[in-house]
Amino acid sequence: SDAQKADALRRAAQALRDQAPAIIAANARDMENAAANGLSPALLDRLRLDEDRVAATAQGVEEVAALDNPLGSVIDRQVRPNGLELSRVRVPLGVIGIIYESRPNVTADAAALCLRAGNAVILRGGSEARESNRAIHAAMVEGIVAAGLPAEAVQLVPTTDRAAVGALLKASEFVDLIVPRGGKSLVARVQEEARVPVLAHLDGINHSYVDGAADPAMAEKLVVNAKMRRTGVCGSTETVLIDRAYPAAPALVKALLDAKCEVRGDEAVQAMDARVKAADEADWDTEYLDAIVSIRLVDGVEDAIAHIAAHASHHTDAVITQDAEVAERFLNAVDSAIVMWNASTQFADGGEFGLGAEIGISTGRLHARGPVALEGLTTYKWIVRGTGQARP
Repeated sequence: SDAQKADALRRAAQALRDQAPAIIAANARDMENAAANGLSPALLDRLRLDEDRVAATAQGVEEVAALDNPLGSVIDRQVRPNGLELSRVRVPLGVIGIIYESRPNVTADAAALCLRAGNAVILRGGSEARESNRAIHAAMVEGIVAAGLPAEAVQLVPTTDRAAVGALLKASEFVDLIVPRGGKSLVARVQEEARVPVLAHLDGINHSYVDGAADPAMAEKLVVNAKMRRTGVCGSTETVLIDRAYPAAPALVKALLDAKCEVRGDEAVQAMDARVKAADEADWDTEYLDAIVSIRLVDGVEDAIAHIAAHASHHTDAVITQDAEVAERFLNAVDSAIVMWNASTQFADGGEFGLGAEIGISTGRLHARGPVALEGLTTYKWIVRGTGQARP
C-alpha cells in the first residue's frame, strides 16, 4: 500500500541518520582512492559526504515519503456518446535501472523515488563511490525491510565490472527504463547500446543571458552564484552571454575573476580585463563542471536566443533583465527543459522544485522533461468501463 511505502521511506531516512558515521567512514575510503586516482576537484566534490550531506539525503528521503501518491490518480475522464466511460490512470513504469557516477546520494534519491512511485529499482553506481553506495544501500534496505517490504525492491549491482552495465542495457525482458546519471561518455554509451528505453541528458551546457536592462547588482549576484556555488553540478552556468548594451559588463567579468573563476572570452571580453583568456569555438560547446566560464557579447535577446539554439544542451537557460517583454520573449523562444527569469541556474534541482528529490533531469521531449520525480516515474493505462457495448 502507499502508506506502507511511505513508512518504509521514513524508516530508511532514520536508518541513514543512524548509520551516518559508517556512511561517512565508507565515503572517506572512496575519497582517498579517488584522490589517488586523480579525480578532478569538481568530481571529488560530487563524491564527498559529510554530516550535513548525509542529513540532507535523509531529509530528501523523508520529503519523498510525504509527497502525494501519484498512483491511481485519474489524469482525465470522459464518457463517449455510446456510454463507454474512459479514464487514464497513473500506474508504475515497472523495473527501473539507474546507472550513475560519483554522486552517492543518488543511491538514496533514486531508491526513494522509484519505490514511492511503485517501481522496483536496480542501482549500478560508479567504482569511485563503491563503498559509499554500499553503505547507503544497506541503510535503505534496513528501512524497507523493517516496513515489511521485500529487500529486492531496491537492488545494488554488486560488481563495478563494466560488463554489468552492458548486461543491464540489454535486459529488455526484465527492465522497463534505464536512467543514466553521469558524464557525457557514460550517457552516450547508454544511448548507443541500450535495448531498453532511456531517459537522459548528455550535457548541462547552461547559459545565463544578461540583458541590457538587467539590474547590475542582481546580475552580478546571480551570475556568480550560477557559476560558482557548486561548479560540478549539472545546473551550473557554463556560458554567460552579455548584451552589448549592458553598461556594467567589465564589473561582471571582474566579479567572476575575483571569485577565482577562469574566464574565457571573445575579443571584446578579453579587452575588459587582462586576466581573461581567449575563448575558441570549442568553449561554446563545453560543459566544464569546473571553475571555468566562457563569456560572449551578443546583440540583444534575439542574438542570445540564436547562440543558445546553436550551442545549448536543452537543459537550463536563464535571462536576467528588468524588461518583462524581453523576458517573455526569452522564456517562450528558448527550447530547454528549464528556462528561468532573474534566477540562478543552480536552482535546476528536483528538491528546489518541490519534488522532494529527482531521478535526474531529462532534456528529451518524450515522456518527461526537466527534473524527473514521482510523476515522471509513472506511466498510465486506459481503463474502459462499459455496460454491454458491442462495436457495430
